[in-house]
Amino acid sequence: MECSFFSSKYMPMSEIAHLERTNSSQFSSFRPLVEVKSTQNFSSCRGISPKASHSSTPNYSYVPKQAVSSVDEEKLGAGNLLYQINGTNSSLFSRNLRILDSFDDEYGGVIVDSERLPANPNVFASMLSFSISHWKSKGKKGIWLKLPVEKSDLVPVAVKEGFEYHHAERGYVMLTYWLPEGPSTLPANASHQVGVGGFVINDKNEVLVVQEKYCAPQFVGLWKIPTGFIVESEEIFTGAVREVKEETGVDTEFVEVVAFRHVHNVAFEKSDLFFICMLKPVSTHIMVDDHEIQAAKWMPLVEFVEQPLIQQDCMFKKVIDICIERLGKRYCGLSVHQVASTFDGKTSSLYYNVIDSQHNNCIGN
Repeated sequence: MECSFFSSKYMPMSEIAHLERTNSSQFSSFRPLVEVKSTQNFSSCRGISPKASHSSTPNYSYVPKQAVSSVDEEKLGAGNLLYQINGTNSSLFSRNLRILDSFDDEYGGVIVDSERLPANPNVFASMLSFSISHWKSKGKKGIWLKLPVEKSDLVPVAVKEGFEYHHAERGYVMLTYWLPEGPSTLPANASHQVGVGGFVINDKNEVLVVQEKYCAPQFVGLWKIPTGFIVESEEIFTGAVREVKEETGVDTEFVEVVAFRHVHNVAFEKSDLFFICMLKPVSTHIMVDDHEIQAAKWMPLVEFVEQPLIQQDCMFKKVIDICIERLGKRYCGLSVHQVASTFDGKTSSLYYNVIDSQHNNCIGN
């Protein structure tokens, strides 16, 4: 990084004196940093440490950032270069030359520490620009910049510098910057949402069904199985049990995934994975969630299947046919098994069936 200071031929002593009068009160607490004579010239420098040339050999020193901690860093900018001329304190050169706090990711990129960002947009702009140049010189690839909502005024600064939106959550926005030439290989935002439906049938051959309070006009009056979305860090099988409980008040146990649907360009142009889970009821009393559900009841399976909307929709009808086949032990779904992986050191839920196992889920309870 090249920077140039100034020499007396570019700044007359009258202007220096004016700066001295203007800034002397602001920096009166500083100890002398540089003693210069009128013939002193500051030369160009490369890097972040200034050097000075003199016609004589005066006593001079450079005070690093740590020595000026008593001054508000946000007002001066981190890493300011402060000098004193002829016994009067002045800020003759103020520029942020500090790199943003960050750490490397495992793919040759950089993750900016979101908890140690400067609050001042001007300070942030200088530090961000300098940091990008530094990381580029180090051969870094992608930069991940997470800006919390309380520092949302830094977003336009980052966008102006060339950052792009990646994704946003309730409390932050994530931006990225690809440094090398060529297309970015940073992973894209999440591409799918995951839904679940609970097929719950009791020993009377009745299906637990609901009518939603808010739905498209063509679905008004339809009795359907309880459905919902998986929340962050939730398993498919636990999500299905939770949704049934929230909408109907009925407690259930997960049996297996009997089928799943995959469709594209749904909400927010994302794809959708919908898992139909067979659940076993362990309670029967219904308590409707009146925020989302209009009504809920136990409906005879035959009556449920004969609904015109079920019969007219190929996918709905096929899902019900699969569930009926499962009830007749002519079909096996996918049960959940907890397995560990050495690749990430985590335990995962693996869904599969083993038809020759003594614990075969096709065998009725």
